[in-house]
Parts: sequence; C-alpha cells; structure tokens
Amino acid sequence: MRRITILIPFLLLALSSAFAQPYAAYTNLQNELMLWDKGMLHKIDYMPPTLLKTGRTAVPYLDNSRTFKVYYNHATMKVNTGFTNAFFATDNLVVFLNQKSLNVFDRGVTKNLTPVCDQYYIGDSLVMYLDGLKSDYKVYYNGQITQLESFVPDSVLSGLSVSDNIIAYNNFANQFRIFYRGVRIAQEDYPVSSFEAGRNTVAYVDADRRFKIFHNGQTFTIDNFPPQSYHVGDNVVAFVSSDGYYKIFYGDSVRTLGFFNPTYQVVDNIVSYKDPSGYFKVFYKGEVTDMESYYPDGVIIQYNSLAYINSSNTLRLFTEGEVYDVTNADLSNWQLNYDVITYQIGQGIFKVYYKGQDY
Repeated sequence: MRRITILIPFLLLALSSAFAQPYAAYTNLQNELMLWDKGMLHKIDYMPPTLLKTGRTAVPYLDNSRTFKVYYNHATMKVNTGFTNAFFATDNLVVFLNQKSLNVFDRGVTKNLTPVCDQYYIGDSLVMYLDGLKSDYKVYYNGQITQLESFVPDSVLSGLSVSDNIIAYNNFANQFRIFYRGVRIAQEDYPVSSFEAGRNTVAYVDADRRFKIFHNGQTFTIDNFPPQSYHVGDNVVAFVSSDGYYKIFYGDSVRTLGFFNPTYQVVDNIVSYKDPSGYFKVFYKGEVTDMESYYPDGVIIQYNSLAYINSSNTLRLFTEGEVYDVTNADLSNWQLNYDVITYQIGQGIFKVYYKGQDY
C-alpha cells in the first residue's frame, strides 16, 4: 500500500456542501416558477423558464426572455441577458458558456475561465478545460486555476474520468495521473487502460493487471487480477472479483456480499443490486437495506437517495438509510433531485417531499 499525504485547506467548503439542504423547483398551473428552499415555497419568476437546472447550492435558469439568472443564498441574481447558450449545475458550481467563453459561478461570484473553449469537463467541485488561448489543460478548483497539462497538437488524452472532486487521466507521455484536492499526483508511470473516478476515489487496473483503488490519498492493491466488472461512486466501489465474488469497497476496507454476479448500479453514495434470490437491496455507507422481493424497473438514484414506483403503485423513497412510502396516488409526474422528490397529482396539486415530510 502506498500512502500519499495531502494537505486539506478546504474544510469549510466541504462542510458547507455537506450540510446544504437541496432545492426543488417547478412551474405551477399559473406558469409561475416556484422554488422550495428550506421548507418554504418562493415564487421566483412570474413566467415559466426557457430552461432550468437544479444544483445543490444554486438553481440557474434562462427566463422567458432568455436572461440568465441564478437563484443563490435566498435571492435571484441576474448574470447576463441573451448571451448564455449552455449551462450546468452541480453540488457547488454553476458553469456556463457565453458563445465560447467559459465561466463559473462559485459561491455568489462569477469568474471567466477562458474566452475561448471547445473542451470542458465538469465535476461537482471542479472544472477541467482546454484554454483556447494558452493551449493548456487547466483545472478550476476551490477558487484557484491550476495548469494540468500542456496541450500537444495532434494528440489526445488517452482516457479521462472526471468526477465530483477528482480527475483521472493518461497524459500525453502515457503516464497515469490523478488531480485531487488541488494537487496533481504522479499515480503510475505507465498508462492505465481501465479506470473510473468517483468522489475521493479512483478504481483502476494497472499495467500489471492488478486491481487498485485510490481513496482519500491512499492507494490500495485490492487484487492481483482484474475484476470482472466494477463501478465507482462517492467513496465507494462495487465490483465482481476475478473469482466471481460480489464485493464493495467502503471505509478503506472490502466487504464480500457473496458468490454471485448481480445486476447493480453505483450512483453517488448509493449501491443498488439484485441478490441471488432476486431481491432488491441497497448498500449505503456500510449498511445493507432490503427494499423489495423483486428488482423494480425505473429506479432513479441521486446523492443519498433512491426512488421508484413499486408493484403496489407506491412511490417509495430510500434516503440516508431510511425508507419512506411517499404516496400511492396516481401521479402525473415525479422527479428526484438530490434528496428531494417533487411530484404532481392531476393537473393542480404539486408536492415536495423531503426526509419524511410533505410540503
């Protein structure tokens, strides 16, 4: 095991993200834009938006006149009028393009990253992009811009995985590198053919075909042979080992769940899977919860939550280790954003559900 020590000057950012309550937004029957914020509904626009996206700390949207606005810290801020052609919302950032100009809205402050950009990759806390003026790959993270790699004409990065707060890639010299918490780490001297990144975590098969996991600055050799399959989430890796065991890496250790090759998903903090008996189960932060005696269709997973309509026509929600039956009414539509469910009954009833309570 190889240990890398990384200074962590970003505790306040991490804590503010961890405890920020998510938003929910919808357009009501009067075509007004409504936003749920800390248990209260607010009317933030009198006309339906052209396009809206919901982040954990901000809600960006193009209003009816295509003015770009961001709801942040209990207020709506006008960013620009008629220039924004694309935008994205994550846990901590809003990233937007004005033609080819790449910009970031971070904790209430807008910053231009480059006036010319054709390549960009977005995580919850970072933006990797090719600076069209400098011909460099750069990373915006925690308010700072760091040069990642100098661009080599007629070359491409041979593999790239960008997740919440981490980047894994093979550089132009065919070396495997990880950018994590503001530091570029020389992880391997040779290229890696198979890898996937999640929050604080990268799983990969090295040049000697050993299965390794980088997590929180440490590298663990999990197996001397590559797994049959693996998927990475936030601080968690689920995989089927070379000898056919279904396992989950969490908390710097590996838990064996059995000798089977399941249907499984890994999204954010959630691992869902079908066990050998066909039961639907959820692994969340070290605990396994039985959900159904069958594996349902249409399961939606985000952040700490999982939702679906079961065979009894009940909208069921798993969130932070608890299971709730939200409603068994016939729904016009429903959606899960982070840990908040918004749903509509008929034409006129709009509801927000969060941690066992309707609003």
